[in-house]
Amino acid sequence: MGSSVRELAGATPATRDRYVDLLRVASLGAVVLGHWLMAAVTPDGVGNLLAVVPALQPLTWLLQVMPVFFFVGGFSHALSYRSLLRKRPEAASGAAADSVYSAFLRARLQRLLRPTMVFVLVWGAAALLVQLLGGGGGLTGVTLRMVTQPLWFIGIYLAMVAFTPPLLRLHERYGWGAFAGLAGAAVAVDVLRFAAGVPYVEFLNFAFVWLAVHQLGFLRADGRIHPRRAALLAGGGLVAACVLVAFGPYPLSMVGMPGEKVSNMAPPTLALLAHGLWLVGAVELLRAPAARLLERPRVWRTVVAANGVAMTAFLWHLTAMFGVYGALLALDVDLPEPASAAWWAQVPLRLALAAALTAALVAAFRTFERPATPAPGTGRGPLAASGAPGAGPLAALGATLCLLGVLGLSMVGFGGLLDGRTALLIAIPVSAPAAVAMTLGGWLLVERAGRGPDRR
Repeated sequence: MGSSVRELAGATPATRDRYVDLLRVASLGAVVLGHWLMAAVTPDGVGNLLAVVPALQPLTWLLQVMPVFFFVGGFSHALSYRSLLRKRPEAASGAAADSVYSAFLRARLQRLLRPTMVFVLVWGAAALLVQLLGGGGGLTGVTLRMVTQPLWFIGIYLAMVAFTPPLLRLHERYGWGAFAGLAGAAVAVDVLRFAAGVPYVEFLNFAFVWLAVHQLGFLRADGRIHPRRAALLAGGGLVAACVLVAFGPYPLSMVGMPGEKVSNMAPPTLALLAHGLWLVGAVELLRAPAARLLERPRVWRTVVAANGVAMTAFLWHLTAMFGVYGALLALDVDLPEPASAAWWAQVPLRLALAAALTAALVAAFRTFERPATPAPGTGRGPLAASGAPGAGPLAALGATLCLLGVLGLSMVGFGGLLDGRTALLIAIPVSAPAAVAMTLGGWLLVERAGRGPDRR
């Protein structure tokens, strides 16, 4: 792997924006670290450190960095889709446009869904075996319920990929106006939610808030977030977030807290959008010094290596964390009261063990994160689809099924698999087997639409 990383790093074109790669790795790394730190596990169950020590909740304003990942996604999606369009300049409408869209979905979803489906199938088989043997209680049961929770982020990301072409067209026509429209819609949703008491309207902000952040990535791709605008985003977003939390109905924490009436995360709120603006502005202000750092070969090789396994590490990091706690309990190692002096003293050991186990899981599963190589002579490159009628709608249907399946699985988990446990997804009960079937079926549809007919 070392030689391949060195070769990839050495072959990096001068035009590549290395800072975007760093942001992708750093944002996922911050989420992993945050999850490891927030877990307050005792022999009696699993809690949240931020609920035990509310004074630590301001740390979420630094560790809740999912907006940065979605911002980077917008940048990458814009470049990827435009690259495909340049290869098919006739794809303005009709079947050619369908083929570009389906090829785009397949290319973007392949690296995301291949490691995700492996994770889901491995955990599904393990959960079934555990419950057939009569297990599933205690920490094992908690693990089966919680290990899939981070999949919500993949579901949202799938939606961003699917909506990239129409939203990119809006961006190209209206620029900052397209972002303002999405942000304004998020404001309207919260007004209807909190001032008018309109039921269920808040769920629209899963789209408006995250797509607004994603739209900032399009602006970044066009070089329209210069330092002055970055400073305005950072300062204005931070002030707005502080005012909304201080005087509005929004909680301090930028992640969900047990038992809270309002969460900034589920569904997203205007306060979370303001938080995302200040984070995007802040990371853009750090672009120049970071770019100089990334010119160093060793630093860049580290970023390249981390990018190659980042999604695998994200998928398996909770597995590693619960594995560490399970081993400690099995070995009768004392788990101190969360937030006590002994608990804090044990943090470095727990983090080191979780990192080591995550590295082992990455070594086992990293091959599934590598893009599949087309077989020689099949003509199945990124634009191999012939533009057959229906490719675009078929790909869109597949992406929708993937999105619903992944979100459903993040909510229901693998606990109670044999008992038919369900969770509500848009008012529809969804079980784990149904969620897995939707995800797998949707992925197969995207693959079929994006490949096109065999040209051998």
